[in-house]
Amino acid sequence: MAATTLQEPPVTLELAREHGMTDEEYAWMVEKLGRTPTFTELGIYSVMWSEHCSYKNSIAVLKTLPREGDALLVGAGEENAGLVDIGDGLAVAFKIESHNHPSAVEPYQGAATGVGGIQRDIFTMGARPICSLNSLRFGPLDNPRVRYLFDGVVRGIGDYGNSFGVPTVAGEVYFDPSYEGNPLVNAMSVGVVKVGQTASAIATGVGNAVYIVGSATGRDGIHGATFASEEISEASEAKRPSVQVGDPFTEKLLLEATLEAIRAGVVVGIQDMGAAGLTCSSCEMSAKGGAGMELHVDRVPQREAGMTPYEIMLSESQERMLVVCKPEHEETLRAIFEKWDLHAARLGHVTDDGRVKVYWHGELVADVPAEHLVLGGGAPVYHRETRRPAYLDQTAAFDLATVPDLDVADAAPALLQLLGSPNIASKRWVFEQYDTMVRTNTVAGPGPSDAAVVRIKGSRKGLAVKTDCNGRYVYLNPRKGGQIAVAEAARNVVCAGGKPLAITNCLNFGNPYKPEVYWVFKEAVGGMGEACRALGTPVTGGNVSFYNENPTGAVFPTPTIGMLGLVEDVERHTTTAAFQAEGDVILLLSPAAWQHRNDLGGSEYLAALHGLTAGDAPHFVLDEEKAVQEALLGLIRAGLVRSAHDVSDGGLAVCLAESVIFS
Repeated sequence: MAATTLQEPPVTLELAREHGMTDEEYAWMVEKLGRTPTFTELGIYSVMWSEHCSYKNSIAVLKTLPREGDALLVGAGEENAGLVDIGDGLAVAFKIESHNHPSAVEPYQGAATGVGGIQRDIFTMGARPICSLNSLRFGPLDNPRVRYLFDGVVRGIGDYGNSFGVPTVAGEVYFDPSYEGNPLVNAMSVGVVKVGQTASAIATGVGNAVYIVGSATGRDGIHGATFASEEISEASEAKRPSVQVGDPFTEKLLLEATLEAIRAGVVVGIQDMGAAGLTCSSCEMSAKGGAGMELHVDRVPQREAGMTPYEIMLSESQERMLVVCKPEHEETLRAIFEKWDLHAARLGHVTDDGRVKVYWHGELVADVPAEHLVLGGGAPVYHRETRRPAYLDQTAAFDLATVPDLDVADAAPALLQLLGSPNIASKRWVFEQYDTMVRTNTVAGPGPSDAAVVRIKGSRKGLAVKTDCNGRYVYLNPRKGGQIAVAEAARNVVCAGGKPLAITNCLNFGNPYKPEVYWVFKEAVGGMGEACRALGTPVTGGNVSFYNENPTGAVFPTPTIGMLGLVEDVERHTTTAAFQAEGDVILLLSPAAWQHRNDLGGSEYLAALHGLTAGDAPHFVLDEEKAVQEALLGLIRAGLVRSAHDVSDGGLAVCLAESVIFS
């Protein structure tokens, strides 16, 4: 490639290190290009080979998860979201992703853009979002910084979701010292589409036009993917410009324009510009289609003066899409987006050479092989060193007999203390900031239902959806904790009257270069896989968020599960936890071989009343769990159950108390 006249910094190994690349990765890049990269090319490689985009430290482990099922219409990771056939010619697109690092430095915008980004993943596939969920983790509420983060995150989720017009119907909030300084903000979206009317994130057809549509591009979010691929430190506050800024009203326009364009048949391929922006969408679409692209990025609508091609390619400005369409459909495509008062600018066209070529006022500033950049192609894949953490010997050696017995006189005060602990207490302050009823499809929302139930209009069917994970269990027993995370999410869906179909996941862990962290990661994923196979809930995709650490240490390993279930008849089968009538019989449904065990390890009782995180996760057998869930679902469908509530945080005492309170 000829030298450019554009004034860019000379690329050196030291500059590559500053971009988060290792010495080996820099050497691979130079070898593949056959020359020293340009500054723009370095930026492209650094974000595409970041952990956030390449999954280089996790993909080998993720491939061990069950990723096939009769109802799955696309494989895990093949599209922007998972797609599940629910019958009657309908499919559900759903996905969960993290926005942890942005929310740690700018909680309002970090959380808001997390909501916006996951919605785009859904409607980019042609599905209309029908509900949102979230899963949140914070440090103790007596810390002013934690209260600031908590308030900002909840307001960000509420303001964006409410303005966008999709109900936030379910979620979970946990507090623990391990999350202090590094909150977890996981956002999930669910949408419905007719089978056969979906769009794909692919670039095909030599000569087809490539358009950028939606908002103008600014400097917000540059290197956001790289920022998400490193530990949070005192220097992270200086990376506030790496946090994107969202506009839910523009996103609403983009939703309608995108769905109209897909229905009009003018879209060959389309992808949201999320992490790494134009770089990621152009490279991934090209690689998937075995094609290339020629992009003239000076044509990108810009909202800031003096932007460089490096900045334009790496910007993560929100509410933007990359669209491929046939030349004969360009006028229609432009008319649709302009009708919705959105930009639609032609950047170039699809080529057959497999390379993404970036031009700046006619000058070639980047020429990179798409396949070499992407996950599943030439992006690095690492198998990290593992070591069983020493702390597990200490926690496993804990003797529950050292915990004082609870006197009868102290039982009621202890229950009240449990009910008042932040992890069990009502989250009404949170969900009252969310519009849970917009679009009028919410049958069971936050509060008395173990999972949310959302009606599919024009059908008797509904969707039961839930996010769930007990990070304390995973910390104490990673494999069993991973199993329980899947099982409890499925159990919640069953308690609401739904049949679990599939999961999406958001795997929140510490630094993968630490052998103990990677051992826990592999064990937890192994447990998840075992539970998914046993319960028949394949993995449709999701997200890995590493580097959730701060100067005080790593967060609890938190593999958040987003569970999708189908309620065959929302009027007859939807079930809540609230007791319905005096005189109803209260039963504890359990395996036939069940016996009482002193399962206080990792319990909220130990944590809230004794300040302890110790012992083993509760006794758990997958076959028994499956039998209980199948039995309960059968009883609900037979009309024999008036309410159902799973026994989890706080045990049977809290379970019964909550059913009374909900009544």
